[in-house]
Amino acid sequence: MKVLSVASEAYPLVKTGGLADVVGALPAALKPHGIEMTTFLPGYPGVVKVADAKPIHQWPNLLGGGEARLMSGNLAGHPLLVLDAPGMFAREGGLYAASTGGDWPDNWRRFAAFAYAAAEIANGAVKGFSFDLLHAHDWQAGLAPPYLRYAAAPVKSVMTVHNIAFQGQFGGDIFPYLDLPPEAWALNGVEYYGGVGYLKAGLEAADAITTVSPTYAREIIRPEFGMGLEGLVATRADSVFGIVNGIDPAVWNPQADPALAARYSADTLARRAENKRVVERAFALDEDDGPLFTVITRLTWQKGMDVLAGALDALVGMGGRLALLGSGDVALEQAFRAAADRHPSRIGVRIGYDEPLSHLLQGGADAIIIPSRFEPCGLTQLYGLAYGCVPIVARTGGLADTIIDANAAALAAGVATGIQFDGATHESLTYALRRATDLYANAARWRCIQQRGMGADFSWRTSGAAYAALYRSLIEA
Repeated sequence: MKVLSVASEAYPLVKTGGLADVVGALPAALKPHGIEMTTFLPGYPGVVKVADAKPIHQWPNLLGGGEARLMSGNLAGHPLLVLDAPGMFAREGGLYAASTGGDWPDNWRRFAAFAYAAAEIANGAVKGFSFDLLHAHDWQAGLAPPYLRYAAAPVKSVMTVHNIAFQGQFGGDIFPYLDLPPEAWALNGVEYYGGVGYLKAGLEAADAITTVSPTYAREIIRPEFGMGLEGLVATRADSVFGIVNGIDPAVWNPQADPALAARYSADTLARRAENKRVVERAFALDEDDGPLFTVITRLTWQKGMDVLAGALDALVGMGGRLALLGSGDVALEQAFRAAADRHPSRIGVRIGYDEPLSHLLQGGADAIIIPSRFEPCGLTQLYGLAYGCVPIVARTGGLADTIIDANAAALAAGVATGIQFDGATHESLTYALRRATDLYANAARWRCIQQRGMGADFSWRTSGAAYAALYRSLIEA
C-alpha cells in the first residue's frame, strides 16, 4: 500500500511543534506493516535544500501563487516530495507568520495551493506516482480531502486533528480563487459561518478522522473542547478514531542521547545526578537534594501556564526549584521572569527553544509539569517517561491516556508512572506539586515510579499498527 502524508512540517527538516515529530516518525512506524509512506512538504528554504534539483512536475501558476515545481527527496530513508513554490514559501520568517508578528496574509493561498497539489499528486497527475490513500494533517492540509472529493478521485483520505483549536478560517471572498466547484460552497462543503474553514472542510470530506489520543477523540464532541466543530465531529462519530502518538526511541533514548552529560538506563538511575548538576548550573539554581521541576512548552493559556505562574511561590515554599524552557505570550514570559527575580537561585527561565537543552532537562530534572487545559496528545510527558522525569499532568486528552496516577492502589500494585490532577486550577496544581514533593522524599518509591515509566512502551509500534489497520479498512471498504 502507498500512502501520501501531507503536512506543513516534519522532523528533522522543519519543526515548530509536536506535529513535526509525528509526521517525521510515521513512515518508519508504518514500514513494518507493508506500507510505503511518502511525505509531502511545502518548499520552505531549508526543505528545498534536501530535494533533488531536477523537477518531476510543474504547475505554471498554482492557484494564482506563481510557478511551482515538484521535487523529490529523502526523509530519514523514506520518500519525500517537496512543493518548490518560491512565491509562496521561499521567504524569511516563520512558517506561518512573519518574524515581525502576525500571520502571513496569503496563508489561505499558500496552504490551499499546497493541498491542491497534494490532491493532484494522490490522484495520479504526476507520472510515475500513484497512491492508495492520502493522509492530511491539521488545517494546513485540510483542503486536500475536499479537492479529492470534488474531483471524484478514487483515492481514500484520512484527516488527522492534532489540535482542533487551530482551524484555518478565512473570509468567504477567497472561495472563487480556490478552484473548487460551486457546489463546494455549502454547509457540507468548505463553507463555515460565511467563510472558508480549512479544517472543517477536511473533517467533512475525509473518509476517516483521527485524533492523537482516544480521550481527545471523545472530548472534541463536547463544546468546551470542540471549538465550534463539536457538532460536525459528533455527526461523524462512527468515522472518528483516537490513536495515541508515539515517540522515536532512536531520538529519545537516555542510554545514547548525545545531549546528556551522563547517559543512563532504568538500572543506572543514579547517573542522572550528573545531568541534574549541569541543569542547575545552566539555570543558575542552587545545588541541593530537593526536587527539581522542569517545564518545556509554549507559554500559552492552553498549556495552563498562567496557572503555573500563580503556583510558583508555593512550589518554592515546598523546597522545589524550577527550570523553564519556552516562549509564547509576552505577559506570561514576563510573569515567569518576575518569578525568577523574586526567587533567584530557585527559579531559572530560558525564553526560546533549544532542542538539545530540552533533552538535557528531561534527563536531569526530577519531574516535568504539564498543567494543560486541553492536550490532544502531548509528547513531553512521553519523553519524560522515557527519561525517568516523572510527569505531573492535568487529567485531559492524551495526558490522561498515557500517565498512570500514583494513587494508593497504583503505588501498591507498582504500576504508577506519574501524577494526575483534575482541572487546571491553582488549588489542584498546588496539591499535585505537594504530592510530588512528598513522593520524592521517599527515594525508593520515587525510583519505582521512574522505572515503571521508563519500562512503558510508547514507541510507534502499537500506534503504527493502529494506523495500518485503519488504512486497510478504508481500502477494503
